[in-house]
Amino acid sequence: MRVAIFSLGLWLAGCATAPTEPAYVPTGDPVADGNARLAVAPVQDRPLWACRLGLEALRRGDWTDARAKLDEAILAQGGIMGPRADAERARSKFHREREKLFVGEPYERVMAYFYRAILYWMDGEPDNARACYRTAQLLDSDAATAAYKSDWVLPDYLDALASARMSADWADALLRAQQNFRGTLPPMDPESNVLVFVELGRGPVKYAGGEYGERLYFQPGTSLARTAVLQVAGRTLRIGTQDDITFQATTRGGRAMDLILEDKADFKETTDAVGDLSLVGAAISASQPRRHRNDELTLGLAAVGLLSKIASAATTPEADTRCWNNLPQWLGFVALRLPPGDYPASVEFRSADGQAVPGSPRQFTLQVKPAPGDTVLILSELTP
Repeated sequence: MRVAIFSLGLWLAGCATAPTEPAYVPTGDPVADGNARLAVAPVQDRPLWACRLGLEALRRGDWTDARAKLDEAILAQGGIMGPRADAERARSKFHREREKLFVGEPYERVMAYFYRAILYWMDGEPDNARACYRTAQLLDSDAATAAYKSDWVLPDYLDALASARMSADWADALLRAQQNFRGTLPPMDPESNVLVFVELGRGPVKYAGGEYGERLYFQPGTSLARTAVLQVAGRTLRIGTQDDITFQATTRGGRAMDLILEDKADFKETTDAVGDLSLVGAAISASQPRRHRNDELTLGLAAVGLLSKIASAATTPEADTRCWNNLPQWLGFVALRLPPGDYPASVEFRSADGQAVPGSPRQFTLQVKPAPGDTVLILSELTP
């Protein structure tokens, strides 16, 4: 019995050892540091770093790298659904959530397609952009039971705009967007050739709670700014926000992963209790005088206790707190018409009471390209 217990202790100690990532020297540059982390990241974390770096590249205007990174992240999202070893691991009680391939929570998956759509539109492919918006809406819905319906605004609104651009029916998509938005959406102009996307603040981050860390919670995002004011070609455009990322992260309801983690916690607690009771029973049985002792019962209780303890120790219900941590808090959009050419422009980010936030205004040149392509402008409070 002592040998068995000693072996169990060694086995549990081995389970407690966490893999470590190779060291790297940070430079302070988010792209350089992110690529350094990506180079040494375990395979299950690569999609997360691809998301972060793809967004950073998009904000910096490195379209080629943004496409490559976002495509890598989206490919990983699709792969988890197939008959792969990762999918099987995702159903197991004995693998930590963060050891699985990162696909993100629904809002993170939506954002990967949202940003990829921007690049498709930039490349003159509104049909592929529309496909991304529609996929994003499906990812935020429960297709199996229809228990949860997507309530994002911009994916539907931009679906409508892309459809209008292709002379397809767009009324239903625009209606869904308006139903999910309490304010007034920007006018729908199929002839607009300048698409302006706005990002404000820093989005939510995840943390774990509960007895075993099985509950996934969100620290709400923060933002000093609530609107952006664009001045270009003698026009002043106040750009509001249509989507709240914290709201999307926290209001979808009982997701499948929540139930899996609760099941894991219940399983861990139950097997641990069974193990305790069985080992206590074995100890009581073993302490009886030989004439009253049932050795088979003692060994049986001890075996059940040890196996239950092993199962409990091997069950890892901790929530996956890996997070796409450079998302914004608010998303906004407006479209306008401008003739081709270069335009001096400025953007000022303003708080809810109309005051300019630190770092405003910013001066830049808007380069409007000739037809048939559209000009895509990204105004991000997170970009210095």
